[in-house]
Amino acid sequence: MDPEEQNALFESSRDFIQSQLSSHSYIQNPKVLIICGSGLSTISTLLTETESINYTSIPGFAASHVPGHAGELLFGLLSGVPVMCMLGRFHYYEGHSFFTNTLPIRVAHLMGVTHLVVTNAAGGVRNGFKPGDLMVINDHINFPGLAGNHPLRGLNLDNFGDRFLPLSDAYDFDLRVKLFESVKALNIKRNVHEGVYFYAAGPTFESRAECRMIRLLGGDAVGMSTVPEVIVARHCGMKVLGLSLITNSVLSTEPESAKDCSTKKEITDQTKGMASHEEVLQSANDAAQDVKKLVEKFLSLL
Repeated sequence: MDPEEQNALFESSRDFIQSQLSSHSYIQNPKVLIICGSGLSTISTLLTETESINYTSIPGFAASHVPGHAGELLFGLLSGVPVMCMLGRFHYYEGHSFFTNTLPIRVAHLMGVTHLVVTNAAGGVRNGFKPGDLMVINDHINFPGLAGNHPLRGLNLDNFGDRFLPLSDAYDFDLRVKLFESVKALNIKRNVHEGVYFYAAGPTFESRAECRMIRLLGGDAVGMSTVPEVIVARHCGMKVLGLSLITNSVLSTEPESAKDCSTKKEITDQTKGMASHEEVLQSANDAAQDVKKLVEKFLSLL
């Protein structure tokens, strides 16, 4: 699809969405896009004066098939701010292209969105990270992108941004400060860290050796989303805040030696500590109230 065809699809998506909504300016022209990660769709309950559209009815949008992702756009007000909320996202591991994964970002930009708040569930890599902790993202490692599989690959969309996009400060400093001000104001008891998000394509959880590599490369948390959306949001000129909920601690110890175990009577349970999507959703559910309060307070500071 050439740039002219891509732009036509973005505009068609925008026009369809706006045709399905009321004429209120706060509905037609949202200022903040919130992407709800796995199990974090309860953020949407904060919105008032809401209107919604199912993904499958929107030109160019895909269906969301991951448990914990509702698959609809929600519009409304949150802390007095016009908000567009994605209840579920599209993942590369579902078979979608990066173009499809990030199409909603382009459409949101055309609707007037200037800020992206992106949330995700992630595995804790840094020593000391525990399930239930939060991490404000201050940088990322785009592992698929370093290998050439990048959301900006192809002819540049000049009407959105420059060909060579700097990403040294992709996660806005002032927005991160506001988030930590919100943590302090709300007296949030859980740990709120700051660190580097490592993007892996998925859908498998990382092997032990991969977890050790991620830690060695500087990743503090690892997940299967967020980075393509952030890159395209920055290409559109949006300011970005990223927030990871640590839902599990990665398993990075070396496997027990089968050779050594051949002389042992007791064998260690090799499945202990393995990640699961059920664990991810449960951790997200447990932390949902704090995440909701943080997002609400943060938006009130914009």
